[in-house]
Amino acid sequence: MANKMHQKIIIADDHPLLRAALKHSVNQVAQAPDIFEAATIGQLQSLLADTANPDLILLDLHMPGAHGLSGLIFLRGQYPNVPVAVVSATDDQSVMLKAKGHGARGFIPKSTLPQALRVAIADILAGKQWWPDHFQAATLPEKSDIETRLASLTPQQFRVLGMISEGLLNKQIAYDLEVSEATIKAHVTAIFKKLGVRSRTQAVIAINALEIDSPKQFDD
Repeated sequence: MANKMHQKIIIADDHPLLRAALKHSVNQVAQAPDIFEAATIGQLQSLLADTANPDLILLDLHMPGAHGLSGLIFLRGQYPNVPVAVVSATDDQSVMLKAKGHGARGFIPKSTLPQALRVAIADILAGKQWWPDHFQAATLPEKSDIETRLASLTPQQFRVLGMISEGLLNKQIAYDLEVSEATIKAHVTAIFKKLGVRSRTQAVIAINALEIDSPKQFDD
């Protein structure tokens, strides 16, 4: 894969400066890359709808529309053949283990030095895995029920769930997604069934259970 021309790489992070740093590293190691950027999970979903078979997604865990590992769980559930590497300010062992358990090809802390960052991206593009030196492999944690259920949501259902978690009403979601309110109601019913919940509040509580602490030094 490393010699493939015009590799398609998606950088999903809501911080412009960090996207720029990742883009610079990608340009140094990839072969004539086509680089796409997303600042929200919604933008990432739109890119995936328009970009066939990307070679790599560099995914931040903390971005609008994501709840901790929910973005990774969604990607692995709906796009299992697309390599995903987590790029995060978090470098907690338990978070890295969970990311590995959900199929991440690697975990790149945002504190990684430029040379190591380039090696990480090159290795993952070559089909290898890359984990920090301090990462200690251990028995992977079992997936929780909500994690398994979340992976079954379609892209549109996942997007609707994210908007529900932001407190938007059905009519507001319908307006933003340019569909009928009846369509959103159908999505909500399907979401409740897949998540095993009976209300919007229960759905929000369920997805919030996937949250991880956001390191303060990288907050806007």
